[in-house]
Amino acid sequence: MDFLAKNISHLRHLKKLSQEELAEELGVTRSNLSSKEEGRSRPNLELLLKISDYFRVPVDILLRKDLTKAKDFSFIELGNKRILFPIMVDEDNEDMIEVVPVKTSAGYLAGYDDPEYIERLEKIKLPFLPTGKHRAFPIKGDSMLPMKDGSFVVGRYVEDRSEIKDGRTYVLLTLNDGMVYKRVYNHINENGTLELVSDNKSYQPYEVSISEVLELWEFTCAIQTQEYSPEELKLESILQMFNQLGVELETLKNHKI
Repeated sequence: MDFLAKNISHLRHLKKLSQEELAEELGVTRSNLSSKEEGRSRPNLELLLKISDYFRVPVDILLRKDLTKAKDFSFIELGNKRILFPIMVDEDNEDMIEVVPVKTSAGYLAGYDDPEYIERLEKIKLPFLPTGKHRAFPIKGDSMLPMKDGSFVVGRYVEDRSEIKDGRTYVLLTLNDGMVYKRVYNHINENGTLELVSDNKSYQPYEVSISEVLELWEFTCAIQTQEYSPEELKLESILQMFNQLGVELETLKNHKI
């Protein structure tokens, strides 16, 4: 089974385009596009590539992945394409976020642009997260005290690098250093770099070229784990902590003073 017909329709609606408007962009008639969205006919290779280029979604993703669970265009850039990491929802229309486990965090650099790797990650839901695509990352080392080794940071994906705010903390995926969590200062306009600063003053600040930054996730919330024993810090326990956080936030929301 492929999802092409309903994916075309869904992506068109996400862009708030009529069939006539999208057909004009693709250089076909409205009736031609309508037949593709309704599954009465399939696009030829030339049209399929035009659809892929227009929405910046790879052809195999258009065919094989159900994009109707995506609520917006929060895709991650991969060259001149966008790979499938939209905001996903569960059956209750609650946003789901992926959790990168400690044991496989070293492989995140190799797997971040692999849909199958991301799809295999455990997923949780947290209420009251701001709009955007979120992911949870494990923290290693003591460079960002009081955030200690083994803690988890939830970050919102930053697509537009102009949104980087001086002094905020971010999880960055870089070509040379892999995944790091630092306080960031934006020097892109001056010299094309980001200054990465540790809260632990034992570590010296350093700069990284923006061209080496593959992903950028702005801090949203965190789970501190230093009070827990190693036996308690298995992935299942981390997921339970996040889920419990969600329950507590829901309780606070519903509590009337």
